[in-house]
Amino acid sequence: MLKNLPKLLSPDLLKALSEMGHGDEVVIADANFPAHKMNKHVIRADGISGTDMLKAVLTVIPLDTYAKENFMLMKTTNGDSTPAIWKEYDKIAKSLDKNVKKKMIERFAFYERSKDAYLVIETGEERIYGNIIIKKGVIK
Repeated sequence: MLKNLPKLLSPDLLKALSEMGHGDEVVIADANFPAHKMNKHVIRADGISGTDMLKAVLTVIPLDTYAKENFMLMKTTNGDSTPAIWKEYDKIAKSLDKNVKKKMIERFAFYERSKDAYLVIETGEERIYGNIIIKKGVIK
């Protein structure tokens, strides 16, 4: 047992996050995301929302200060409206890291980028477009 760590972060997830290096990316995926098709390193977090997972992850890793973008969301398609979860993600990220550099990524480009991510965390998030990629920075 460890103290001062979010309880949502399982031992396997903590290990994976600590193995990541500067510039590595992690996908926090919603329940509809084809995680196992996109990446061989998937950790399931069933029953945990995307917003709670983002908050937990950003308490233990910083965003990359050197990257052009470090906080990437999947663009909507087919005229879908802007998802409310994005505003929540923005608020969480900005409250935990002052270096948020957001970028919107087209759906299939997001999938391709997910294939190169160090890790995909498949949450139980049911809201659509609840997928985000964050780029790990340097701990100072």
